[in-house]
Amino acid sequence: MAKNVIAAMKAHMEKTVDSLRKEYLKVRTGRATTALLDDIKVNYYDTPTAINQLASLAVPEARVIIIQPWESKLISVIEKAILLANIGLTPTNDGKLIRLSLPPLTEERRKEIVKQLKKMAEDSKIAIRSIRRDSNDELKKLEKDKKISEDDLKRAEKEVQDVTNGFVLKIDEVLANKEKEVMEV
Repeated sequence: MAKNVIAAMKAHMEKTVDSLRKEYLKVRTGRATTALLDDIKVNYYDTPTAINQLASLAVPEARVIIIQPWESKLISVIEKAILLANIGLTPTNDGKLIRLSLPPLTEERRKEIVKQLKKMAEDSKIAIRSIRRDSNDELKKLEKDKKISEDDLKRAEKEVQDVTNGFVLKIDEVLANKEKEVMEV
């Protein structure tokens, strides 16, 4: 019984850490990544469509993203969508493809980004603690319903805390790696 609760908790916490990693991919660092365009939708025949479904995306240099639409008429629509997304990049096109050049980050902007990263990490830690609380409540309910003994409850609560500490460390590790990447000049 308690093992099922802990297994479900681990799975939920893993999803939280994965979610943080995905969010970090969208944060603009000094390097170009196509993940910056993941949330941008283009109006394609009255259907919001992701850019990567309408064009091939490439990162030929550290600070450049190239978007090559499969239909040339999409160039202006994609440019407009990028400008409306307000990601701080201005598209330029040569009639066949769109270039997005990432300007180098200033020291001040890097520090702002790190603050943003720390807030995202803290939000993930709060989610992890919330999962821990829910799991402990579930374990206490099992003990109250006489499905597990008091000793099993204590052992399970200790394991829940150990697992939680491990996931908090994982979040710190993910944050440290991303922070290093952002502060790299």
